[in-house]
Amino acid sequence: MPSKTAKVAAKTAASKTAVKTAALKAAASKGASASRGASRTAKPAAKSAAKTAVASKPAAKSAAKTSALRVEEPKKVLTQRQGFKTNEFVVYPAHGVGQILAIEEQEIAGAKLELFVINFMKDKMTLRVPTAKIANVGMRKLSEPGLVKRALETLKGRARIKRTMWSRRAQEYEAKINSGDIVAIAEVVRDLYRSESQPEQSYSERQLYEAALDRLSREIAVVQHVTETEAVKEIEGQLAKSPRRGAKAEADADGDIDADADGDDAAVADEAA
Repeated sequence: MPSKTAKVAAKTAASKTAVKTAALKAAASKGASASRGASRTAKPAAKSAAKTAVASKPAAKSAAKTSALRVEEPKKVLTQRQGFKTNEFVVYPAHGVGQILAIEEQEIAGAKLELFVINFMKDKMTLRVPTAKIANVGMRKLSEPGLVKRALETLKGRARIKRTMWSRRAQEYEAKINSGDIVAIAEVVRDLYRSESQPEQSYSERQLYEAALDRLSREIAVVQHVTETEAVKEIEGQLAKSPRRGAKAEADADGDIDADADGDDAAVADEAA
């Protein structure tokens, strides 16, 4: 009896051990197959990650370009404004000296436009000029003191009047006045100035003279920080120093003549026009 019981127990123990071994082998086999599946799944994931990384490079370049453009924007604005700022006095060729009251933005046809708001106090007029167009319209800063001095020296020279019809000369004078060039404007004042001893000017001559005198005196007044009345007196003082205009002068090599020699002809031509 004892020997039979021992044999049965040994068989039972052996069968249990075999079952455990089989279970362990099965688990090991499952683990290996799982790892193979995981590796197969990992390969497409790695490929997808690589593709995503490649695709992200253009996006990164685009982002870099965008950031570069954003950094350059302030430089573009400064370039368009050409250094002009609020409360500054400027010269607008067609209207003379004005003051920038503000720099504002307006939306026109769905696009934003930056504008200078310029006030011409004497003319009681306000003008809005796109900052990107100031070079085209010829808007400029006030003349330097050295250039103002040169304009005043020009007034002391002899008047130079061409031997052409008054209508053509009038067009040339208007072009000089609207050029915004302070020296050219001074030339118009010099050529059209008449002293008390000289023949009276025609109406159109007087109009052009006053327009040129007004443009010149306004800029001189702002540059020198004086009143326009004081600027006009300085201009007239310089004109008084010019060569005597009472006598006729011979035509020079350029075909120009002295103011008195052509004064009566200008009036007659003006009436004929």
